[in-house]
Amino acid sequence: MAQASSILFVLGSIAAALAFAAHVGHAVLLANGRRLAVLAPAGPMPAFAAGGVTGSFVTARAAAASTGGLRAAGASPLSRAAWGAAAIAFALLLASLVTRGIAVGRGPYGNLYEFSAAFATSMLGGYLYLGRRYAIRQLGLIPTGVALAMILYASSLPGDIEPLVPALQNAPLLTIHVGLAVISYGIFATAFAAGVGYLVQGTADRFSWLPSHKTLDEAAYRAVIIAFPIFATMIVLGSWWASIAWSRYWGWDPKETSALVTWLTYAVYLHARNQRRWAGRPAAILLVIGFGMVLVTYSGSLWFTGLHAYSGL
Repeated sequence: MAQASSILFVLGSIAAALAFAAHVGHAVLLANGRRLAVLAPAGPMPAFAAGGVTGSFVTARAAAASTGGLRAAGASPLSRAAWGAAAIAFALLLASLVTRGIAVGRGPYGNLYEFSAAFATSMLGGYLYLGRRYAIRQLGLIPTGVALAMILYASSLPGDIEPLVPALQNAPLLTIHVGLAVISYGIFATAFAAGVGYLVQGTADRFSWLPSHKTLDEAAYRAVIIAFPIFATMIVLGSWWASIAWSRYWGWDPKETSALVTWLTYAVYLHARNQRRWAGRPAAILLVIGFGMVLVTYSGSLWFTGLHAYSGL
């Protein structure tokens, strides 16, 4: 099982690299105005879009009306290839984690190699779900790029299966607590991509090839709404586990402290987005800061001495 997991990880890494390259290529083509066109009748705008949709979709429909039935294909062959490669990478990496979990008899999160691979898998999964739901494939190069960087980092780490230290030998809590962490991290990555897109796009919708600022704002908000309670549950379970392993619920360990700051950052974002003064650009900046804190929470034990430093976590 361990060997099968390693093979699946390598195949998933290759697929992730292809997905990132295809997303970059698609974004470059769109940014340069070289949109791949497909034949489609130049009819009226669909009823569900009338009066409520702005940005790249409306621009594309306007272009269709002036080009005799050709419309800019947001879902071009290259875009579909990028999406398919990302889906294949996610499936292969997920299969790698499952086989690894079977081999070790617990959630595959016992060292930094496993945790990093799970983080990358979650990023791809979050992007595939939210990217399809909110049509933000044009920004796919950001989550796939960060996931690929995480995969390359994981591949540089020792992946040997070793016994866990006593404090980690709680298979149910290890599986659930760290599993919730990587799921929330991955979804926050999509919110980060949407936030970066919002900052680039601005309220004036500067670039027709990007989703409108309203779409980006909604996608980011929905991502945080999903990830925020998952992350909060992770913190609560972590405190319970800490009471079992170390006889205290909270000790201001670097990992605990950074997780709390991350939670507070996203709590401020949720409040700010609903305030006229802070909505828009300030809220998008908070998304970037929030994901920066996610990365600090992920890697904090590498820079600071604490109880979470063992086993590479």
